[in-house]
Amino acid sequence: MKALVRTIFLSIVTMALAMPVAAQTKQAKPATTSAKTLAPLVLKSQGSFFVGGETKTIAATGPGTGGDVTVNQMYVQFQIPPRGDQHVPVVMVHGCCLSSKTWETTPDGRIGWSEYFVRKNRAVYLADQVSRARSGFDAAVFADVKAGRVPPAQLPNVINATHQVAWSVFRFGPTFGQPFPDQQFPIEALEEFNKQVIPDLNALLPNPNPTWTNMAALAVRLRGAVLMGHSESGFFPEQAALIDPSGIKGLISIEMPCPTLTAAQIASIAKIPTLVMFGDHLSDMPAGGVANWAASFDSCKAFVAEVNKAGGDAQMMHLPALGIHGNSHMLMQDRNSDQLADLVIAWLDKHVDSKNGSRSRPSPDR
Repeated sequence: MKALVRTIFLSIVTMALAMPVAAQTKQAKPATTSAKTLAPLVLKSQGSFFVGGETKTIAATGPGTGGDVTVNQMYVQFQIPPRGDQHVPVVMVHGCCLSSKTWETTPDGRIGWSEYFVRKNRAVYLADQVSRARSGFDAAVFADVKAGRVPPAQLPNVINATHQVAWSVFRFGPTFGQPFPDQQFPIEALEEFNKQVIPDLNALLPNPNPTWTNMAALAVRLRGAVLMGHSESGFFPEQAALIDPSGIKGLISIEMPCPTLTAAQIASIAKIPTLVMFGDHLSDMPAGGVANWAASFDSCKAFVAEVNKAGGDAQMMHLPALGIHGNSHMLMQDRNSDQLADLVIAWLDKHVDSKNGSRSRPSPDR
């Protein structure tokens, strides 16, 4: 059946939501892609589906209740360009307290990595972590506590990242309201970004995290995919590869701590091209915060070195080392996000696509 080609005419009006910010320094904005000046976006197909999930029987909480429910399923939405078969699909997974909105339109109205990669002839799959946004999770503990079957102490910790915590963890500036002079994140749109932050229910999840399993299953379903994770999910691609590497063609990990792995685990990951990416100001945040980015960077440098020592193809892409400065933790939303996307795409061309070639792929909803 011939794939339907849809032409989507984008007409997006960008409104900057101002927020008083102390000591904000004007700087030249790097070239970016404005949605208002782009050609129409042409797609071969787009849609959504779920991956994984399991059936669980829940207890009755009243008349007519109780029965079977599906839990821990992962929601995925996709866009495939007409020439998407030329490249390995890319799966993008968000971090803590966020959703796949991370990869869509930036807070200041520019196209995000999702659309940018599609316009570069990459099929893109956006996944909401299990327990977040449109994905499912096992909510039985809440009903059990309410019914008195288990004590309230068994309720999970729900993470709500405040504006102040987000400012610090995402490295917008040394103190709340004061951005770094070379900050690439569009601070003028901070209020819009704050709307992206939602409760994180990952404490509900079993071990191993179902998102890892579902990411590996999605790669198999796509007959090969590159897995990209950020922050909380930064090492999820590697965790997925340790569960089932058969469909994973590349690993992209953006700003996270890298755990210590066994020699056997390193050997397994060494079979897959790996890119690790970090932005700027890793050592410029006050000590004692929620995140220690300098330590995370050091742990990932050690991880990259171990993979390469085991015969792998791993690269640490530290942006300041490339002469690119001012990038925040949310680098895919920074003003120079297109430039950074091009770096990732160039890595994909050299380390992934050149080894896999183009081939026909099945419809993802089958």
